[in-house]
Amino acid sequence: MKKEYSKVASYEAEKGQVKKVVLLYSGGLDTSVMLKWIQEEYNAEVIALTVDLGQHSDDLEEIRKKALKLGAKKAFVVDAKDEFANNYVAKGIKANASYQGAYHLATAMGRPLLAKIAVEIAEKEGADAIAHGCTGKGNDQVRIEATAITISPKIKVIAPVREWSMGRDEEIEYAKKNNIPVKATKDKPYSYDDNMWGSSAESGEIEDPSLIPPAEKILAVCNTPENAPDKPELIKIDFEKGLPVAVEGKIMKLSDIILLLAKIGAKHGIGISYHIEDRVVGLKNRDIYEMPAAAIILEAHKVIEKYVCTRQENEFKSIVDTKWAYLCYGGFWLEPLIDELNIFCNKLNEKVNGSVTVKLYKGKAEAVAIYSENALYDKNLVTFMKDYSFNQNASAGFIELWSFQMKLANQVKTKSDKIKKYY
Repeated sequence: MKKEYSKVASYEAEKGQVKKVVLLYSGGLDTSVMLKWIQEEYNAEVIALTVDLGQHSDDLEEIRKKALKLGAKKAFVVDAKDEFANNYVAKGIKANASYQGAYHLATAMGRPLLAKIAVEIAEKEGADAIAHGCTGKGNDQVRIEATAITISPKIKVIAPVREWSMGRDEEIEYAKKNNIPVKATKDKPYSYDDNMWGSSAESGEIEDPSLIPPAEKILAVCNTPENAPDKPELIKIDFEKGLPVAVEGKIMKLSDIILLLAKIGAKHGIGISYHIEDRVVGLKNRDIYEMPAAAIILEAHKVIEKYVCTRQENEFKSIVDTKWAYLCYGGFWLEPLIDELNIFCNKLNEKVNGSVTVKLYKGKAEAVAIYSENALYDKNLVTFMKDYSFNQNASAGFIELWSFQMKLANQVKTKSDKIKKYY
C-alpha cells in the first residue's frame, strides 16, 4: 500500500490556501495531467508557463494552445534562449560543464532559469504558488524549489507527482479518462527534457541498467552513430575569452551557434551518452543523454583552454570544473561559491582566444587542429630536430633533482625490507 504523502516543508502549499498557481508546463504527460489535477484537487486557477530554451522538437505555440484547452486561465510562452545561452550555458562552457564523466548539465543549468521566470510570472500575476512536474526521487525538484525559495522566500510550491498516488501507467489512464492528449503510451513510456544544450530521456528500459535500451526507439534529437553519414565533417569554431563567437568564419550570437552545432552534431550522432550517475537524493540512476552542441563545444573549449594555460593552471582548473559541476548538478546555482568559481573561470578564460577545428564522424567529436596567439607552444622547442634554444644539457641535472625524493623513499623501503627479511 502506498504511503500517503505528508508535507513537512514550510514552503509547500496546502489545499485551500492557494487560489492561483503558475505551472511550469512542458505539454508532456506529467504536466498535462497535473494541469487538470491542480484545478480539481486545489480548486485553484492555473496559469501555464512554457519557457523557450531552444527545445529541439517542441511546437511551443501548440503547447500554449493545449494548455488553454485543458483549462488554464492564461498560458505564457517566454523566449529565454538568449538569457539561457548568455547567463547560464556560457558559464558552463567556461567551466567545461560535465558531471561524473559524460553529462554536460543541460537540464541542471536550465532548471534555475525556469524557477526564476516562474517566480517572476507569479509575482506579476498575483499567484500564490508555483508548480512543477518533477518527481520526489529526482534532482529537478531540488533545483527548481531551492532556486524559487531563495529568490522569493514567501513563494509556495506544489509538486503533484510527489503527492498523487499515480505511477506512469496510471497517469496515462488518467489522461485517457479526462481526454488529455499525450504522446506517451505504455509501449513508449519515455519522459524527456529538452533544451538547446541537450536532451535527456528516462523511464522504460532506461531504468534497468542490465537492459540495452532500444536507441532508435528512444532518441529524439540525434541519429544513431550507425545511421550517421559515412563521410566525416570538419567544423571550425572561433573563440573569444572562452566562448564560441563564430562557426566557419561566420560571426553569430551564442544561442545561434549552439542551435547550429546541435543540428550539425545530431546528424552525426554526436553527444549520445548512456550515463549512470549519483542523484542528489542518493539514488543511482541511468539516463540517456543527447548533447550534440555541448559535446562539440566542450571538446573544442577544453583543448584550446589547455593549450593556452600552464600545467599548474590546467591542474587546478580541473578541480574547479569538477566542483562547479557538482554545485550546478546539486541545485546550488545561487550558492556564493559558484559565483566565486565563475570569477576564476572568467579570469582564466580571458586568454582563451583562437580557433579549433573539430572532426565529426560516427558519434565522435574530436579536435584535430588548433590555433591561438596565446598558446604556450613553440614548434621550434618541441621538434626532434636540433635546436639550441632549449638547453638539453640541463635535463640530466633536472631529472636527478626531480626524482630525488622518489629515489630516497625507494632506498628507505629497500633497507626496511631487508631488515624485515633478516628477522
